[in-house]
Amino acid sequence: MSGKQPVSDYAFDLPDGLIAARPLAKRDASRMFVLHRRTGRMEHRMFRDLPGYLEPGDLAVLNDSKVIKARLYSEDHAIELLLLESRSPGCWTSLVKPGRKMRAGVEIRVAGTTARVTDVLPGGERILQFAEAPDLEKFGALPIPPYFKREADAQDDERYQTVYADAAGSVAAPTAGLHFTPEILAAIPHTFLTLHVGIGTFQPVKADFVEDHLMHEERYSISAESAQAINAAKRILAVGTTSARVLESQPPGPVRAHSGSTAIFLHPPMALRRVDMLLTNFHLPKSTLLMLVSAFAGKETTLAAYAEAVREKYRFFSYGDCMLIL
Repeated sequence: MSGKQPVSDYAFDLPDGLIAARPLAKRDASRMFVLHRRTGRMEHRMFRDLPGYLEPGDLAVLNDSKVIKARLYSEDHAIELLLLESRSPGCWTSLVKPGRKMRAGVEIRVAGTTARVTDVLPGGERILQFAEAPDLEKFGALPIPPYFKREADAQDDERYQTVYADAAGSVAAPTAGLHFTPEILAAIPHTFLTLHVGIGTFQPVKADFVEDHLMHEERYSISAESAQAINAAKRILAVGTTSARVLESQPPGPVRAHSGSTAIFLHPPMALRRVDMLLTNFHLPKSTLLMLVSAFAGKETTLAAYAEAVREKYRFFSYGDCMLIL
């Protein structure tokens, strides 16, 4: 165990009142904490100020994945399902609650059809085979984070998606992108990649030491057009930890068009090789996302910035304010 980092090193005190359970009236009205990682200097700005921090040749890389309405309830409301990934037409890897009622062979009525448990995976996930493809738009709900402590509603249908969401497949929003309006997006040079955010976003780190945590795997794709833009850029602004993970998953050399999956876990003392700037929201204590930010900005610098954000009453988590790390 010698030399390993305790997960407790990434704890911080966060008052419940700073957790944003609802979005602001306007997407671009968020505050933006600016952290200069090499000097530790901090600025308190607004998200609308973002274009002023970019120079000629810079490129913002955004994740255009769209959140699917992956939360379903059985017709008798006894079973809650969270569809994680489509394995084939009508077949999904899913989380179920309560698990004791969903053993292999059990069949339930859900989303206007039937679903049968064909297998139980070692991690507790169920493989569900639907008689007909479930109509998620009609029967499903967006899987908003559990710390909202409420059900998803019509406001979430609009605001828990980025304005540029396109490729359906995520079960959590790439939240750094929620601040963008079409106008701000048009004001900065940008390109898109796709990473479908998985359930690992919701899951706490259960290991005592950072190095013992097993990262979840997520599917991604980079188009030829985006690869060309990334390779030509002077500096890269990764919009969100999801974009950063895709970029840092690529092998040395020019970025190439590629579809695959990544389970990369970025944490100190690792360095990020392809990301020059990072726009991200404020993350949960002891989370892999906070560890990624710490790998980019340094653990002590990051935790000092978070302490300042708490003092200045920034709004935290998915619907909260953002941080620009230069």
